[in-house]
Amino acid sequence: RRWLEGTPAELGCAATGNPPPRVTCAKLGDPANATELGDGQDPRQATPNVTRAHAGTYQCRASNAHGSAVRNVTVAVECECGGDRGAPGLRGSLSSGRCRPGADGPAGVAVSALPSANVTRGGAFTVECGAEGVPAPTFSWALPPAPNLRLAADNRSVTVTGASAANRGVYTCTASNRHGRRAGSVVVRVDESWLVVLVALGALGAVTALGLAVAGGYYLKSTACKKGEYNVRDAEGSEAACLHRHRDTRGDAFGIQLSQP
Repeated sequence: RRWLEGTPAELGCAATGNPPPRVTCAKLGDPANATELGDGQDPRQATPNVTRAHAGTYQCRASNAHGSAVRNVTVAVECECGGDRGAPGLRGSLSSGRCRPGADGPAGVAVSALPSANVTRGGAFTVECGAEGVPAPTFSWALPPAPNLRLAADNRSVTVTGASAANRGVYTCTASNRHGRRAGSVVVRVDESWLVVLVALGALGAVTALGLAVAGGYYLKSTACKKGEYNVRDAEGSEAACLHRHRDTRGDAFGIQLSQP
């Protein structure tokens, strides 16, 4: 039998006999708190507000002058295993130890990225979803649109290999059972800082190429009056200089002065 935490519940234990039997009910391990349920026609042990302490096995005993009969009933108390109190959530059985209540209430759906939510481009990572409940929850995902996503057979995790910019974003897992649903999310970031380095290197290369082109042009210009055909004559002086340039049918011609030591 299953009860929900925080709701009213009854444990019925009817018995027949002549004379009508008296019925008592006690939780095993706590016989001192046995409850008298009445004459056995339709006796019920009412619980106005179910708590975790009500989980366990109860023994109903019917007795009259001719003897007694015993029947055991196991009660599982289900509690929310996702979200705040009052919000829809998964529930787990306290009697089976699946619910993990904390100081402020039940634990929520846990979503984590392994080994880290900060991923290097080209790397691999796995996003896992954890939730417990009775009945066991099923899992669904809302994922960034990417071609390299692989879901596990039980849908509890998704694996990415060869991470790229398409794998950045919010990964949301929703766990659902007949009691409701609860979601959890994690944000994955893909580091592309190496692209910035490549862009910087490319820009540096372009600047270097431009500088070489300018230097080459200056060199060619500076040597323009040193190459070609020359008219040479004796002249006095201490230096040689480019005097003039003219164009004829054979090309450019230059006049220079040469000095003798």
